[in-house]
Amino acid sequence: MNTIERKALGDLLRSELVIAVLRGNDPDSVYEDARAIIEGGLHTIEITLTVPGAVDVIQRLVESTDAIVGAGSVRTATDANRCLNAGAQFIVSPTCSSDVICRVIERNAVVIPGAMTPTEVLKAWELGADFVKIFPAARLGPEFLSDLLGPLPEIPLVPTGGITDHNMIAYLDAGAALVCVGSWLTAGDYKETLRRSQLIKTLVEDYKECLRVHSP
Repeated sequence: MNTIERKALGDLLRSELVIAVLRGNDPDSVYEDARAIIEGGLHTIEITLTVPGAVDVIQRLVESTDAIVGAGSVRTATDANRCLNAGAQFIVSPTCSSDVICRVIERNAVVIPGAMTPTEVLKAWELGADFVKIFPAARLGPEFLSDLLGPLPEIPLVPTGGITDHNMIAYLDAGAALVCVGSWLTAGDYKETLRRSQLIKTLVEDYKECLRVHSP
């Protein structure tokens, strides 16, 4: 992936608006959840390293789908390398780790470190982050996101944790560049996970249409 592709991927993530975050104890079930989500119309998938055999799941998805596949819960540069070698196109970290950020940038992939305070957000951005994850979003609320963007309007924020069909639009309205939808999306049943993915996709398309209608 070259620098132009990295920027293009960042733009594509913005256009998708949603990253589906998958956790679980069974790698095969996580893979099937990902397939249901992709079938439902969401094409950006994050597999967290808390999943047993997560790197293998990432590789399976890269090889068998056209989804944008990334890795989450990445805490070391070594793990970032493993995920990127498996085909991950973006790396999400729970913290603002300079080692992770620098390594992913060296590999010309998209990096999304985690932060909560204004100091952490600015540090991540100054280290070169493409986006900054705000976690735990549901406990902080959309207003917190809006408040952060007041003095830091140029930093694209990605709220994560507790995002559902009921509050997703509120975070986008508050200024989120995109959102991560996790545990709510995976229902433990292929058809229900598919339905929820379709619901989120519909909300995304309706939101985009609303922006088009009201754009100057």
